[in-house]
Amino acid sequence: MSNNNPGQMIQVPNTLRLKVGGRLGVIDPAAIAKAEAALKSLSGNFAEWLADEVSKLEAARQRVKSDGLTSEASEGLYLRAHDLKGLGATYEYPLVTRIAGSLCKLIDDPSKRAEAPMHLVDAHIDAIKAAVKGGIQTDTHPIGHALVTELEQQVKDFAAG
Repeated sequence: MSNNNPGQMIQVPNTLRLKVGGRLGVIDPAAIAKAEAALKSLSGNFAEWLADEVSKLEAARQRVKSDGLTSEASEGLYLRAHDLKGLGATYEYPLVTRIAGSLCKLIDDPSKRAEAPMHLVDAHIDAIKAAVKGGIQTDTHPIGHALVTELEQQVKDFAAG
């Protein structure tokens, strides 16, 4: 290629609009307000629902302790952690979401779950239980920040080998 012709710009047509049926509709602010009101009306149940999810996580841990990290028991533990990862913020506990996300990273690969150190699994579950019991909802709380930061670092160190 010579210096006189350094390159050529080729414009590729954007066909996404054709694939999704033209212009996407505008989101109705009234619909958003209605959804937010519905969620707020349910918020009185959040504490009970979160406690139920934590109980299910504890039951999954007890199954792992009794049966060992079998594929079935560890899958149950992973699914409970994954549920809390998704529900924590919805139930106004983004710290629980973050801790459960760290636990999911620790045990997300089914072929390596048996290698996960049980003390680190226990630390995650105990941290979730402590956050809920203590009303520590976010990582801006000094204890919440210290807990989640240390857990995430331990998972990163474990993954690094």
